[in-house]
Amino acid sequence: MLGTVLLLLALAKPSCPSPAGVASRRAEALKRLLEVFGMEDPPAPPAHFKKPPQYMVDLFNTVANADGVTKNPDILEGNTVRSFLDRTHSKEMRFLFVLSSVAKNEKILTAELHLFRLWPKVTDGPKRHHFCQVSVYQVLEKENPDTPGGKKLLAARLVSLQTAGWEVFAITPAVRDWTEDESSNQGLLVTVQGLGGSPLDPPPLQFASGGDHHESKKPLLVLFTDDGRRGASLPTGGFPGGSHVPVPKPAGSRSTRSLDRLQPCQRHPLSVDFEEIGWSGWIISPRGYNAFHCKGSCPFPLGENMRPTNHATVQSIINALKLSEGVSSPCCVPDKLHSINLLYFDDDENVVLKQYDDMVAGSCGCH
Repeated sequence: MLGTVLLLLALAKPSCPSPAGVASRRAEALKRLLEVFGMEDPPAPPAHFKKPPQYMVDLFNTVANADGVTKNPDILEGNTVRSFLDRTHSKEMRFLFVLSSVAKNEKILTAELHLFRLWPKVTDGPKRHHFCQVSVYQVLEKENPDTPGGKKLLAARLVSLQTAGWEVFAITPAVRDWTEDESSNQGLLVTVQGLGGSPLDPPPLQFASGGDHHESKKPLLVLFTDDGRRGASLPTGGFPGGSHVPVPKPAGSRSTRSLDRLQPCQRHPLSVDFEEIGWSGWIISPRGYNAFHCKGSCPFPLGENMRPTNHATVQSIINALKLSEGVSSPCCVPDKLHSINLLYFDDDENVVLKQYDDMVAGSCGCH
């Protein structure tokens, strides 16, 4: 996959004004590059400035470094995290999330409802509650959720009335139902009751709604999914360097390029700039990354510093001794690849975090 990216980037950014034929190749190259990122067309940038949910930004920073290269590979349960804002904008504790952007091939692993708990209201009288029971229901009958069979309990627990902050409820069964049958999505209902289920009027606990509270406190549905896309079976891991992306120098003279071929196999910078490609409108982070590429010779005898495979060592010997015709010397290629993460807006302006395997050459060797 990385080799495909390198070829596409070379085509996508011509060094001089190009005729129609080269423009066509550029368009084809960008189309192929989108396929590497699992897309048919680039998402349209949001019509107005839109701030991504802080949870998604924090998750990206936990999983990846500033270039998007994975630093904690075990954080994500799958390779995709999708976030959805409530569409009801109601002051009542009814929530609706439209999941039409979830692909049919995505496996739903975990679904979470994130609600911001506001500071409790001060109640009159001697009786003051310290805890209340919060229940989350899947609505089955939109018009009559309180009738028998009108709703299904998804999660319930005691919540303290002494603090404010985020509460997270697991609602995976409901989301699986909705993705299998979109018409079954009648939303969620949240209730607040006293200990043992006694009614509280008015309820001392309120959650921020999508209509009258700060954007950073809006109700959020977070899906952890996996689309089944996996890369090559090379070792993966954290990125060994810092977050600085060096820009590769332009190609030099013929004598310089000839000299490069005499240099031993090693890793060189390869900057991928999403703004230059034309993707900065929908990609939130990173602004670009260093893909690196491998270049250099694999001369006989191959030293351990060239990280040769046994096969490459034998091939090098056969080539050097001319024991068989048509056998070339081993090639300088990546022998370790790292994944990168993109935080971006999809076509519905939902924020998505997606991890892509085998996008950065971690080290090079003779193979």
